Amino acid sequence: MKFETNIGMSKPDAIYVHGYNLAEDLIGNITLADMAFLGAMHRRPTEAESKMLNACMVAVCEHGFTPSSISARLTYLGAPEAVQAAVAAGLLGAGSVYLGAMENTAQMLQEGWEKYGEAQDISEVATRILEERKAKKLQVMGFGHPVHKPVDPRTTKLFALAQELGFSGKHIALIQEIHQQMSEQKGKQMTLNAAGAIGAILSDMNLHFSVVKSFAVAARAVGLIAHIVEEMEAGRKESMAQKLYDHIEENTIYLKENRS
Repeated sequence: MKFETNIGMSKPDAIYVHGYNLAEDLIGNITLADMAFLGAMHRRPTEAESKMLNACMVAVCEHGFTPSSISARLTYLGAPEAVQAAVAAGLLGAGSVYLGAMENTAQMLQEGWEKYGEAQDISEVATRILEERKAKKLQVMGFGHPVHKPVDPRTTKLFALAQELGFSGKHIALIQEIHQQMSEQKGKQMTLNAAGAIGAILSDMNLHFSVVKSFAVAARAVGLIAHIVEEMEAGRKESMAQKLYDHIEENTIYLKENRS
């Protein structure tokens, strides 16, 4: 039985990753985000691609007490000997509401262009996407935020950077048109969130939607380090996780406590 891979191999005196000598070509020369790009695209990013991807990953690395960071803290509380379990727990909830929305946005945009791109008129493409999702009772991905209203500051920064670096293409134009039409329909300015912005940007960087969430998950893994360290430094009695557990225990009403 034989196996094939283009990713990595080791010799007594050298390690090769994606065809590059790890020690000579990569260590000290590229960022962790660049390594992620190399794995997804099978080539090193250009300077512009590196800056854009790093910016996108930094934008979703940390966002306070989200379900992922709370999960990581609670898991560390129960298993402080297994830091990797806390990180893993924090990543398991990446889905359509948190973290995974950028993949769903990228899919909506990429498939929308494939289906309706012949229209050539971007306003028509946006209209058809909105009509299709309404008919199928599907959420329009990339919009809304519980805190950032009506503008997500990350979106503004990322779109400006995309314009500067040459990545402001048809997918960004499409989500901006969808944004305009949705806002007009709702009678108020909707929030185009960071997940929506990043889904559009990575689509304009020619990344397939199926890999987009991977970058978000990798970024959040980095962000979770701070939450775990804060639990370590606080000590068990003063940690957020312990306080949360104690609060729930003390304020939960057990409706079926006396069934006998």
